[in-house]
Amino acid sequence: MLTNGAEVSRVEETLNRMGHAYGATQMNVFAITSSIVVTMVFEEGEEYTQTRRITTPVGTDFFKLEQANALSRRCCSSPLSLADLKYEINKISKISPAPYTIYLGSMLGAGGFSVFFGGTILDGAIAVIFAFLLCFLQRHLNSICSNTLILQFFCSLFVGSGICVAAHFFPVIHADKVMIGDIMLLIPGILMTNSIRDILIGDTISGVMRLVESLLWAGALACGFMCAIWFVGGVL
Repeated sequence: MLTNGAEVSRVEETLNRMGHAYGATQMNVFAITSSIVVTMVFEEGEEYTQTRRITTPVGTDFFKLEQANALSRRCCSSPLSLADLKYEINKISKISPAPYTIYLGSMLGAGGFSVFFGGTILDGAIAVIFAFLLCFLQRHLNSICSNTLILQFFCSLFVGSGICVAAHFFPVIHADKVMIGDIMLLIPGILMTNSIRDILIGDTISGVMRLVESLLWAGALACGFMCAIWFVGGVL
């Protein structure tokens, strides 16, 4: 849940409810974006503490989040065996959308935003092409570069350079409008919204961490396109 867009308060509440459903008399849960600490206290006075480091890059997958919510509600009403629970969790974690849906959605989004912000139909078509390239880079470089900050920079640098080259050979293209369409695919808008929500509901530490992370991602994105304009655009 934490790595698929859920707010910290929801993660803590879900663990609290599930712990009580499995017999704990007291639950102490502390979650931030990079770690979860859970202590379960049972009637006999036994205490069990588990700590998990979150290393998976944070993303947004509402389908996985919905499935995890449904599983937690099912466990609270009728607890599953630990083996069945582990199986269900692993099954949810392996869910992945069809690649063509990601490509198609990104291409439609980039082309639509490019036209919406004042570009021509041609600008939208070029933005669609580079959106496909951007998705390809993100999908195949993600396994090589686990640092999202660096990945954002190189993807924006590569795509921005390509747009500058295309605009040089085809002056009818408005490079800024094409870039706007593709930039919208990289802006961490949901992550920033979640950070403000966490701060407003009292999860200050998690909210600040997410806010700083989103600002760093946005900074890397801006630096990538800026370097592309300065160096590639300057040379051409």
